Amino acid sequence: MATVFGVDIGGSGIKGAPVDLDAGALAQERHKVLTPQPSSPEAVVEAVGEVVRRFGHQGPVGLTFPGVVVGGHTRTAANVDKRWIGLDAAAMFQDALGLPATVLNDADAAGLAELTYGAGRAHGGVVLVLTFGTGIGSALFVDGALVPNTELGHLELRGKDAELRASSAVRERHDLSWPQWAERVDEYLELVERLFSPQLIIIGGGVSRKHEKFLPLLTRREAELVPATLRNDAGIVGAAMAAAKAG
Repeated sequence: MATVFGVDIGGSGIKGAPVDLDAGALAQERHKVLTPQPSSPEAVVEAVGEVVRRFGHQGPVGLTFPGVVVGGHTRTAANVDKRWIGLDAAAMFQDALGLPATVLNDADAAGLAELTYGAGRAHGGVVLVLTFGTGIGSALFVDGALVPNTELGHLELRGKDAELRASSAVRERHDLSWPQWAERVDEYLELVERLFSPQLIIIGGGVSRKHEKFLPLLTRREAELVPATLRNDAGIVGAAMAAAKAG
């Protein structure tokens, strides 16, 4: 069994577990801690260390980040402390953990897992993976190849970032009913379809485990729409995949 550790850093929670890359599943039950507030680099690094040390892991660690990541450097930070912008995050985690570390965009990680093991497995053409949580993450694939860091949650919708209207956190914050929220998600999906014409849209993030409450309400679309198979574990699995690929 090929086991690598994956950590998924979100705006509200940090979760991690060893991953069985042969099966594309968590090898042990994940451990989750709340994302520190404020989510400064130092505080988040400490929280990640707590998650990794809990398993006594020795070896490569893959980590997701809710923002643009290029060459291990974090370029944006929409839902975490702005002090992350411009940092060599991979080097920071590697120094703190004393282990090889690979960092990538959180939705890209979830997308890689879904395209390899989940709902997008062996699916050609244009596939879009959308994660609804604190914000809206996106991973765009063309014939299985990732177009990294698309960050489509920041497309403008009704004069503001789309994730400020249609994220899962917005539904909870404003106590929206499922039909009310579905109307907003429908409007957002219509926008991304106009721009990218995907054949398949995979809905992930924490809300995907309740997909039966809102997916049937989404009607204004052309693409096939399915829930993520790996649900909210996809980011952890994708992070581990990236770490294994980096060696």
